[in-house]
Amino acid sequence: MLRRWWIWAVAAGVVVAGLIVWAVWPSPKEQPRARPYLEYTGCLLTDEQGIASNAARPVWAGLEDASLDTHAKVQYLPVMGEQTLGNAMPYLSSLLQRKCAVVVAVGSAPVQAVNAVAGQYPAVRFVVVGGTASGRNVTVLTGMPDAEVRQRVRTVLTDAVHSATPR
Repeated sequence: MLRRWWIWAVAAGVVVAGLIVWAVWPSPKEQPRARPYLEYTGCLLTDEQGIASNAARPVWAGLEDASLDTHAKVQYLPVMGEQTLGNAMPYLSSLLQRKCAVVVAVGSAPVQAVNAVAGQYPAVRFVVVGGTASGRNVTVLTGMPDAEVRQRVRTVLTDAVHSATPR
């Protein structure tokens, strides 16, 4: 009888100790599940190689750098199929419909598409890399090393975000 009492007392003690430890154990700080982004988007239009191409890699890195600095969203869209102006136009239109405030174009067809429509979208900032285009809202980046392209793209997007959003 005395032995059974000890078993129940030890079992009750273990349960009480477990409940006390559970109650006072510090809860882990809950990490946010998603990074909060601004309602501001920078977009990259590339040829069919996407961000794997040598020309697009530093551009995408610059956009990501700016996103980390500003919390702007960044995305890219490759022009699939024939690399022609006619084929690139729907892809560029898609980015503009998604409200991309900064559009960077890399590759012949994407650059041609930007050159064709930049004047129709004065509120959008366009950047062309490795090609030629003109317009008040167009920045041309050509003939510079990858590190400089990355930094210039980062600066363009960061400046655009800062001028468009209150601090």
